[in-house]
Parts: sequence; structure tokens; C-alpha cells
Amino acid sequence: MIIKRLATSAAAVLLALGGGLALATPSGAADCPSGNFCVWENADFDGQRANWSGDDGWWESWIADSDSSWANHAISGPGIKDHVKVYEDAWQGGDMTICLTPGDEVGYNGVANDRGDSHTWATGC
Repeated sequence: MIIKRLATSAAAVLLALGGGLALATPSGAADCPSGNFCVWENADFDGQRANWSGDDGWWESWIADSDSSWANHAISGPGIKDHVKVYEDAWQGGDMTICLTPGDEVGYNGVANDRGDSHTWATGC
């Protein structure tokens, strides 16, 4: 009986450890759905998040000119628009503030901070 209990306990511990390792994410990794471009109102992926899987020519008022961190979790492949260009004006006008390649996660960028109003997916920066 004691051996069975020890074996069950050991199996539970291994299962818990294995499950925990499988679910672990890198420290500082941005919570952004696969295939999306995400923007947070605060640095280090904090605060309210907006995310898109396509272009947006006019960001919602709460995130426009309030973007402080960015993540590009694009799905890549030949000929796929998987880079994201952020612009300081609506309808991709004005200067490009930041361009993210697939997998980029930027916790803060002083030049791009609080300047984004629109974005477009592209095949490169």
C-alpha cells in the first residue's frame, strides 16, 4: 500500500512538473495571439491591449497616440505580409514610427512611443 501511494505521488509530481514546463513561457514574453499584431498602452506589455490580424487605417481613440509597446506574432511564409509598419497619422500617413519583423516584441521605444495612429502589414520594412 505504501509503495503504491509513493508511486502515485511520484507520478503526480512528475505530471505537475511536466505540465508546468510545457505551459511555461519566456520571461517578458508578450501576451499576443498567434497571427496578430498587438499594441499596449503602457511599456513592457502592460495595460490595455489592442490586436489586429489585418491592416487598420484608423486606430481606436483609446490606443491612438497612446502606444508604448508592440509585438508582432505574425505567421510567416513565402510572399506573406508578415512585417508590421506603424504610422503616426491615420490611413498610413506621416512618418513610420516603428516596423516590426515577425516575432519582434518591443517593450518600449522612445521614438515610437505615443505616436501610432495606423498600421499596415507588409512583406518587409
